[in-house]
Amino acid sequence: MIKTKDTEKIKMIKPAVLQNELDRLASLKDAQIFNTPPEAEFDSITKLASFICKTPISLISLVGESEQYFKSKYGTEICGSKRDISFCAHAILKPKQLMEVRDTRKDERFKDNPFTLDKDNPILFYAGMPLLDKQGLPLGTLCVLDKKPNKLNKEQKIALKALAKHVEVLFELRRKNIHLEQIKQELKEHNKALKDFAGVVSHDMKMPLANMVITADILKSKYGDKLGEEGRKYLKNLKSAGLNLSDYINSLLNHYESNDTSELKKYEFDLHHLLEEIIDLFNITDNVEINLPSENIIIKTNRAALEQVFLNLLSNSLKYNSKETIIIDIDFKETPDFYYFSVSDNGIGIPQDQQEDIFEMFATLAVTDRKGNRGNGIGLSTVKKLVKDLGGNIKLNSKPGQGTQFTFSVKRNF
Repeated sequence: MIKTKDTEKIKMIKPAVLQNELDRLASLKDAQIFNTPPEAEFDSITKLASFICKTPISLISLVGESEQYFKSKYGTEICGSKRDISFCAHAILKPKQLMEVRDTRKDERFKDNPFTLDKDNPILFYAGMPLLDKQGLPLGTLCVLDKKPNKLNKEQKIALKALAKHVEVLFELRRKNIHLEQIKQELKEHNKALKDFAGVVSHDMKMPLANMVITADILKSKYGDKLGEEGRKYLKNLKSAGLNLSDYINSLLNHYESNDTSELKKYEFDLHHLLEEIIDLFNITDNVEINLPSENIIIKTNRAALEQVFLNLLSNSLKYNSKETIIIDIDFKETPDFYYFSVSDNGIGIPQDQQEDIFEMFATLAVTDRKGNRGNGIGLSTVKKLVKDLGGNIKLNSKPGQGTQFTFSVKRNF
C-alpha cells in the first residue's frame, strides 16, 4: 500500500514545470479524463504491465497542475498524490524517454521523497513511460513500481513502451468520441431549430398560399373570358406555383417530424389493409394497375413510419411515369429478423449516375412528373431516414425508360 506523509519538513527536489505547461494542462483538460471513474480497458493495461515487468504495482498516472491522479491502478488503493512528490512529474520532463530509477534511495531527486521513506511500504523502484497527446505533450505516464530495488530488462522496456502507446491510442479515441458526441448534440439542436423554423414557416405561409390558390380560381371563374388565353395561362401558373410551394413546405415538415418516429409504439396490423388505405388516397384512375403482395399477413412494426415510406414510394411511381398504363408491383417476404418490401414500377427510371445521390436531401432529377412539375428532393431523403430508424436499409435498381425498383428492409425487433 502506498501512503503519503506530511512533506513540509522534508527536503527534496520538486519536479520542474515544462515550458509548454499551459498547453499541456489545456490538452489534459480537453481529454476530459482527469478524476474520472475506472475503466476496464485501462485496468487491463496496468495489470499486464505489472505482470510483464514483474512488479507489484502499476499505474496510469495523469499529472495535473497541483496533483497527480491515477486513472488506473494495480496493487494499490491510493487514487493520487500531490504533484510535488510525484515521480511521474519528473518523468514527463523528458517526454520521449522511459525514466527508470533502480533504487530511489540513491537518486538525489527521490531519496528524501515520502514514498521512498515510507517504513511500511516504501517505493524503491520506479519505471515510467510518458503518455503523449497528438501534439507530443505529456499528459502523464504508464509506470511500474516495486518495494525493493529492481531493474527492467530490454524486453520489459520494449513492452512497457508498447503498452504506453496503447494507452495513448485509448486517450485519443476518447477525445474523438467526446468530439463526436459534441457534434451529435449540435446536430440535434440544429435539427430542432430547423424543425421549429419549418413549423413557423408552415404556419405563416400556408394561409397566404391557400388564399393565393383560391384567388386564382376566383379570378379565372369570374374574369376568365375578359383575361383571354394569355391571362388564364398566367393564373394557371400562379395556382401551380402556390400548390408546389405548399407541397414543398409539407414535405419539409414531414421530414423533420420523422425524427421522432423511432419513439412511436409498434402495432400489429394487416399489410394489405395498410396498402389499400394508402392507395385510396391517390384516387387511382383506370390506367393504373397496382398489384399487392400475393400473401396477406399480419406484421408488427411502426405503422406510421411504414405508411410514410409507402406513401412516398408509391407517389413517385405514379408521378414519374409516362406510360399509357402505369403498373406498380408491391412484394413482400420475411425472415426471422427482417421484413423485406419492394415497390417496382414501369416508369421513366433513374439514370445510373444519379442513383447514388438520389437519397440525399434536396437531390432532384432533371425531369418533370406527369403534370410537368419537378420534385423537391425531400421525399426520398425522408424515406431513407425512416427506414434507418426502423433498423433497415433501402436500395434501388433502375434503368431509364424501363422502370425502378425500391427494395427496403425493416427489422422485426427494432
